[in-house]
Amino acid sequence: MPVPAPDAEDEQLALIGQPQPVRVPARLWRSWLAEPTIVARFEAKRYQRAGTLCTPWLAGVSSTGHGSFRAASLPGTSRRGTVPAHLFAYQLEYGVIPRLGWSGTDDAVLCHQCDFAGCVNPHHMRLGTNAVNRTEYYLRRRNLASPLADIRGPAGRTRAIAAAVRAGLANGDEPDRIELRIRRAEAAGLPLTLW
Repeated sequence: MPVPAPDAEDEQLALIGQPQPVRVPARLWRSWLAEPTIVARFEAKRYQRAGTLCTPWLAGVSSTGHGSFRAASLPGTSRRGTVPAHLFAYQLEYGVIPRLGWSGTDDAVLCHQCDFAGCVNPHHMRLGTNAVNRTEYYLRRRNLASPLADIRGPAGRTRAIAAAVRAGLANGDEPDRIELRIRRAEAAGLPLTLW
């Protein structure tokens, strides 16, 4: 028996790794965001820093440097239950986005205002379009102090910061000591300059 196609407004496209759209119905998002065990697993995989600083993702990372969160195991061979961690964080804070696109049109996408792909602080993200996100990237990537200039690439930066946080937590370090580890991991990726 054929399965009816979901309404376009009830679907959302999420990017996982390479630009490859995966349709996740809004009803699934709502069920994941309302499930306390899923939210608790998510919270355990991010490190909440003081104030308004970036919130690093500590678990799996895609090739684009974004965190990957397995919200649920769904039947089939697809990775439909794996979603971008920053998208989960944003929707956990602000509610389900009616349609999030990677279709090349003016559908809404999440833009990192901090330029750190591994950040899952929803206050560091805003809705924009692919065109706006791409333009901002090209304008800010030449700033040598920006996370976009990291010589390890976005995935390398995310993994290095996550490793620094995990090492601090395993060592029982105080938050200020973990903060020092994070700053060192960030500085290790800065490009060398002659001035």
